[in-house]
Amino acid sequence: MKIYGQPEKSIRQAVASGDVTIAVYGLGKMGLPLAAVFADAGARVIGADIDESVVATINQGICHVTGEPGLPELVERNVDEGRLSATSDLVRAAEAADVMIILVPTLLDDDNNPDMSIVQSVCRDIAKGLDPGDFVIQESTVPPRTTRDMIIPILEESGHKVGDFGVAHCPERTASGRAIIDITGAYPKIVGGVDGASTETARSLYSTINKKGVIAVSDVTAAESVKVFEGLYRDVNIALANELAMVCDELGIDAREVFDAANTQPYSHIHAPGCGVGGHCIPVYPYFIINTVESSTDMLRLARRINDGMPAYTVDLLESALREIGAGISGARVLLLGVTYRGDVNETRFSPAIDMINELKRRGAEVFAYDPVLGSGVQRFGAIPSDLNSIDSIDAILIASDHAEFKEIDWDLLGRRMRHKVVVDGRGVLDPEELRLRRYLYRAVGRP
Repeated sequence: MKIYGQPEKSIRQAVASGDVTIAVYGLGKMGLPLAAVFADAGARVIGADIDESVVATINQGICHVTGEPGLPELVERNVDEGRLSATSDLVRAAEAADVMIILVPTLLDDDNNPDMSIVQSVCRDIAKGLDPGDFVIQESTVPPRTTRDMIIPILEESGHKVGDFGVAHCPERTASGRAIIDITGAYPKIVGGVDGASTETARSLYSTINKKGVIAVSDVTAAESVKVFEGLYRDVNIALANELAMVCDELGIDAREVFDAANTQPYSHIHAPGCGVGGHCIPVYPYFIINTVESSTDMLRLARRINDGMPAYTVDLLESALREIGAGISGARVLLLGVTYRGDVNETRFSPAIDMINELKRRGAEVFAYDPVLGSGVQRFGAIPSDLNSIDSIDAILIASDHAEFKEIDWDLLGRRMRHKVVVDGRGVLDPEELRLRRYLYRAVGRP
């Protein structure tokens, strides 16, 4: 059933009864959860992906995405009940669908310019199967004006014009490790269409799966800006926290103590400092503005420079701690705990830990790494795979990820295997007093 321009009641009934077919383009960490959620709501869902192995796995009812609670069960159930399938024929998926949702990666090129090539390719495939009454939704995070300036012209190569079909931007607002919770109601969905009918269609469609409701903004460019600005807010405020933490290091005061006290005032929301910013969102989205607009973006550029400098600053703390005990960093055996950018999530894109490995090696250290999520996979980043049971004669430990396991370390046992008891906590996961009671030299960003 074509739902573009239909009343909300009709759209709800079409989803619940399986009369609407939705094609989700991109079956990765964000796309597969969305496809499974819509299928579980009753819709017929076709997952479209160029990876044949992903398609084959899903059609067997097997979830290839790891670390997403509830997703394997959702995929298996909906494949078994015939509501979820997958294909590598992207044009055929468009021909069979009433709604096409694009949720593919948006990356940066070597010059930090937005790379929309994957989105463009998907749009061309959709255009080949586009029919009047179809509804195209862009969920991938893109620079504002992408829908109007790039996506619509490609879709209109089909011979149909906007108004014959609908277009909306409905940005994904999900995080790895909690995708199902986020999609179904951790916070409202944002939608914005190229016309009133598109906005209302998107609002009605997403209200079938999001318990927190849907916020309809004025147009598609406003919707694109919402997701990008969310990331920019975090990047700028993390940079502020990091800069203030470095000031606290110079002043000899505890940044966490100062920030916590300041944040009891309702207008203060200073973030937690740390060894850097990683992931596929926050380090990327600033360039969706910096490199696409003519307005001043000095603050965004400065925030990027500060946050990109934190891995080296954290290594500075480690080198200073080693000097304090009469040792040096050249030739030191350093154990890095955590390589993923976030605790208990299998994602290493732009992880500060990778920069720290390179910086430590540049200064002459021998770098070992243990990550409970990656296992021996840390080797591909230039570190020697290790674990907490096999280390020997380590001079310093640097914590780069906030894995839950690191909060349960037996520091008495670990200390007996170390040559020098130096710990630099890049994520603030440890209790400084506990480490000091066990005669460790403890350092952290903003905790002199």
